[in-house]
Amino acid sequence: MVVTRRISLLLLLVLVSTFSVIKATSDSLGDAAQIVMGSSGREGWEVSVSTEWDVLGPFPIHAREQHFISPSFPLNLSHTSDPLDLQATYPSSYADGGYVGWTKAQSQEDGALEVSFPDIRWESLRATEGWAALQHHNLLRTTLTVYPPSEIPKKQDLSPPRLVVNLVQGSYFTVRPLAGATVESRGEPEWHMGNIYAMGAAPPNTVELPTPPGLTEPTTYELVVSGDYEIRLFGDPRHGGTEVPKLSITLTVGIEEGSPLLPVIRDTSHDISCDFVDGWAFGDAIGVGIRSLKDWWAVTSVKLSGGLSEDIELALLQDTRIAPSQTRIVPLKLTQTKAVLSDRLDFTVQLQSNDSTTTEEIRVSIPIRQHARWTSAEATPTALKASYFFGTSMPTSFLVSPPAESSAGSFVPPILALHGAGVDIFAPESEFWVNAIPQQRHSWVIFPSGRTAWGLDWHGPSTQEALATVDALHHILSGRPEWQEWDIAPDTKFLLMGHSNGGQGAWYLAARHPEKVIAVVPAAGYIKSQSYVPWVQSRSAHFVDPGLRAILDASLTPDDNDLFLSNLVDTPVLAIHGGDDDNVPVWHTREAVSVLKTWNPRANVTFREDPGQGHWYDNIFANDQVESFVSQALGSHATALSNTSRSFTLTVASPTDVGSLHGWRIHKIRVPGRLARLFVEMGPDSVRVRTINVKAFSMHIGSLPEDVWNVVFIVDGQTIELDQATWDLPDFTLALAQERGLWIPYAPSDIPVAPSTGRVANFLTTSAPIIIVIPNRTSSRLLSAALRIAHALDVYHKLDAEIIEDGEAARRLKEGSLGSGNMVILNSGELSGFATTIMDKRQTPFGVRGGTLELRGRLLNESSMATLFLHPHPVDATSLVLFLYGADLSGLERGLRLVPIRTGVTVPDWIVIGALADERGSGGVDGAGVWGNDWSWNEAMSAF
Repeated sequence: MVVTRRISLLLLLVLVSTFSVIKATSDSLGDAAQIVMGSSGREGWEVSVSTEWDVLGPFPIHAREQHFISPSFPLNLSHTSDPLDLQATYPSSYADGGYVGWTKAQSQEDGALEVSFPDIRWESLRATEGWAALQHHNLLRTTLTVYPPSEIPKKQDLSPPRLVVNLVQGSYFTVRPLAGATVESRGEPEWHMGNIYAMGAAPPNTVELPTPPGLTEPTTYELVVSGDYEIRLFGDPRHGGTEVPKLSITLTVGIEEGSPLLPVIRDTSHDISCDFVDGWAFGDAIGVGIRSLKDWWAVTSVKLSGGLSEDIELALLQDTRIAPSQTRIVPLKLTQTKAVLSDRLDFTVQLQSNDSTTTEEIRVSIPIRQHARWTSAEATPTALKASYFFGTSMPTSFLVSPPAESSAGSFVPPILALHGAGVDIFAPESEFWVNAIPQQRHSWVIFPSGRTAWGLDWHGPSTQEALATVDALHHILSGRPEWQEWDIAPDTKFLLMGHSNGGQGAWYLAARHPEKVIAVVPAAGYIKSQSYVPWVQSRSAHFVDPGLRAILDASLTPDDNDLFLSNLVDTPVLAIHGGDDDNVPVWHTREAVSVLKTWNPRANVTFREDPGQGHWYDNIFANDQVESFVSQALGSHATALSNTSRSFTLTVASPTDVGSLHGWRIHKIRVPGRLARLFVEMGPDSVRVRTINVKAFSMHIGSLPEDVWNVVFIVDGQTIELDQATWDLPDFTLALAQERGLWIPYAPSDIPVAPSTGRVANFLTTSAPIIIVIPNRTSSRLLSAALRIAHALDVYHKLDAEIIEDGEAARRLKEGSLGSGNMVILNSGELSGFATTIMDKRQTPFGVRGGTLELRGRLLNESSMATLFLHPHPVDATSLVLFLYGADLSGLERGLRLVPIRTGVTVPDWIVIGALADERGSGGVDGAGVWGNDWSWNEAMSAF
């Protein structure tokens, strides 16, 4: 029998103690949350966190190194059963005498905790090491106590509560049984990622207690936090008038109890919508944030309320299944037959339980912001919010600023403006960013979100999303007859602008897609992460083999903007920087301009340094020079071909990441993992091409200047015979591939597309929601691992993820319904059936022997070992599978920390890592490498 209930008032009962800072964040749970402070009679579970903290540190660390080193460094919590020795000292090069011990800290009632070490001579350290000396790791510990209900008669029927934990600006945390328990009862610590960027719209971590709490007496647990100070997060302490860096985190803990009447709730922070213009939606994507408090749920239908159903249709875009404690955005497609002037969109979403015995209905009301249509006489004073489906089904919003005048069908390119780190473009406090770009006469200004306020530093999915917003705006404008005279061209070029992280992103995106960008205005951008704060204080560097380190570092090559500046020699660039910028030092832009000029002294690049200005100032883009540069670039975009240099260099690290330059494109690299370059020189009698590490490339005949048509074509000294018919076809594309030292002509369609390999982080660039496969739902630790990956994808990138079982994956594969999104396959111990099915195809050097993963004859089942590697997708040739295999639970935890959710985590296509990494960082890596062409073993870029 199916039991249907209608929830008109959604309540999440979160019982917390007034002893300390322990309240669940109502913002993260939306209007479905209610905070109930402790009362005299406890009707439910309660929790309190001690405000007394023990602190161990500081220890040198470079940015992102905490993903290799144990969060509990220098301790090994996997083998600690006795109470922690708070009198012990540990080596640290930051302290006088070379050792540090435990100190005390006190958190505030709101959960805020500040940790600093005034006895460390920071000024002396930074005198030689700069900002690198300020970055450090700390281990923090306190206790939390769970209190059983006092007024429920049948306590034996109670299920253990789950904690709701928000750790802001901390890297990792774990909850453990209190000291005195045996190693066996403690188990392997389960580490959860904190919200280190203080990201908005972040759902809380839901944490299962490691052991059940008592039903008659309070139970105390140990709470351990990894606190890592990074300059990009906390800034230079001199901003606050001190030399002492201060770690500032906020920790709140509550109890999540799903009432029988409340198994699934809204999360309004995840809602996605668009504005309406003259009653018409400026987009077709609506998203509803829904969180499961218990059990598995499937969204089955949506139904409009009130009288809107005659004018608007809402339809589920795809099936959405939600795992216990998971938050997902349900995608709804909006279509209209008539203008709607309502100020709200009201509807219900129906869900069905996994066993099909229960349905729930959630009432949803999304505000609608109405605008009158912009006109030449009166442009819209504020930005419009648009929406579309990113990656086929992920509802996504972005902002646009309309031009002052219609382009009357002439298709003027838009401006794409990339925000800085931590800027949520939809927050009221971020209006400065939208207002910073002056309204244009004929060009739209597009403000993408980058997925989140930090995204992936405008790389990977953030780049993918920025490009997608341009196409989305075209589809929106072309969809309404009255908007078409304001339309932009399909597949249009655009002008790039960006500030800070967005300035770096502008350098990045322009150099990877030079034919899409007509000009670029990067402001206050850094060159690359390794130059922002150097890695000179790396702990790993003291242990890792330099050859292996080179392979690991090669995974960051696609992000190194300075290596790709050759691609911008013919792109107009106006680089801007404040002369007194103490956030991103001005030398970054000076050096980028210098490198660009080295490639071509006549490169069209101008550097504007504003003396006395800091990181941000109101007229950074609103000045005559920028206005003149932008106007000229937008006005002359059609004649860009005539500005082609007679010689230029195309630089590529991953062929799938870099587009063409002047019609030339690299399709395959001879040794993946290393840079490939194509040097082109066009003279009066010949076109000469010299290649470095290029396996296949193509050239579009029509992109060549007409005065070099019908000349001799020479590649690496080899003359390529082209008949007259070839030169008479301007739309013809010449493709060449190297075989046995000779360049052989091919049809472009015959050159296979190179897979998006080079680093594990490529799995974040997905064409559809990511599918996470676990052996079964009864494996609590693997389900927890899947939920933690899905949670990180949500917090850091708003990438949707579906968790399915092994059998479900096999069924979908057989039926052809697996989809094209990237996949993550999780295993610990013996490999599952689905994993074995994929691996048995032997598409990579990894294989299966006796239910265990092996590589080149070596079984990877040693204690605490973890292996991550990319593998071809079983259905879609352009998609990826990420295998994460832990030989045991310790290995599983180690592998989870290496999933590169953030930039700067050096994980190439495959990596094998052992327990030594906990104290030696990448010095504990047993092997790593980049796949060769066709997923083959790449001896030149492998260490094993």
